[in-house]
Amino acid sequence: MVIPHSAESRYTKPVLVAVNKPLDEEDGLEKLRSHALFRSLKAHDLDHLIQQSRRLRLGHHQLLYRQDRPAHHFFFVISGRLRLYRLDSSGIDRTLDSIAPGDCFAEVMIYADPPRYACYAEALKSSEVLMIPVKAYQELLNQHPEYAQAALRHYAMRAVTRFHDLEIMTVQSARDRLIRYLIDLLPNGGQESGEVELPLPKCLVASRLAMQPETFSRILADLKANGLVRVNRSKLFISDPQRLIAISQ
Repeated sequence: MVIPHSAESRYTKPVLVAVNKPLDEEDGLEKLRSHALFRSLKAHDLDHLIQQSRRLRLGHHQLLYRQDRPAHHFFFVISGRLRLYRLDSSGIDRTLDSIAPGDCFAEVMIYADPPRYACYAEALKSSEVLMIPVKAYQELLNQHPEYAQAALRHYAMRAVTRFHDLEIMTVQSARDRLIRYLIDLLPNGGQESGEVELPLPKCLVASRLAMQPETFSRILADLKANGLVRVNRSKLFISDPQRLIAISQ
């Protein structure tokens, strides 16, 4: 999707709004504990890390950080949804990913040298995140090698996921890219029928899949006309995933 305006000119709200409220069981503490980057931490180490972190609230379309800026924090999503995107030299806005509650992002900054954000992070709706100091987490890794091993296992899993994403993007047909994307949204890997919800607005899913919004709409309409999907706004019901997979092979 081509958006010729720079991110700096499109957004005029403050980047961050601090919220002095502790993280509790109702709003993400348990999900934080279960995340791969934190589940191996002893209770007192995790508590100390949370005490050094800040909870931040973002409004709709508010930026959390900007591409190429120095990175001193990584983030855990408490609520809402965020979009990661890059602007290339010609000003084209390319969606990279969407981030949901329970996810961490920018955690690669723990090992980056020099640490700089590789993209923009934008709230797609009112959201809250925990801003975790990279230095504080690095100190824990230096003190506890077992924590570092757990972090590296997390990065290895992320790398596998990224290779899968890259595989999808190398598919030449826009229709096939969309089909593979939809199948990946199914919780059972396409073995059974089910309903999926697009994690991004349709125009941004199109950007994520390197196609124009008009192309996305045309392909989706064709799949609907052939009885392969039922569409209700952002929700799609896939009645026969194997048939959908078959036409993309």
